[in-house]
Amino acid sequence: MQQLDGFLATLRRPRLLVRAARHGISDYNRKRDLTRLTGQNPTKSTRAIIEGLIVQEGQLEETRRAGDAAYRPSKHIELLVALIAECRLLPRSIRA
Repeated sequence: MQQLDGFLATLRRPRLLVRAARHGISDYNRKRDLTRLTGQNPTKSTRAIIEGLIVQEGQLEETRRAGDAAYRPSKHIELLVALIAECRLLPRSIRA
């Protein structure tokens, strides 16, 4: 879990992406969104889900930085929404 804490503390993304993601959290539906985004069953452990989201988000970030035409900001925002929402489900002692 130490690796997760370090990742979240050092995560740096464009302000517009983060603001859009924070705005979208109110509409987050765990069952619907996780199944669509990751293909994972939402009954898996929150840690496993977060680790999968981190990998996907990292790949999108690399695509964004490379200026690849395949980059979709909407997908990036959806992944950030899921990542933030799932991190909020972790116990407070782990998030701190």
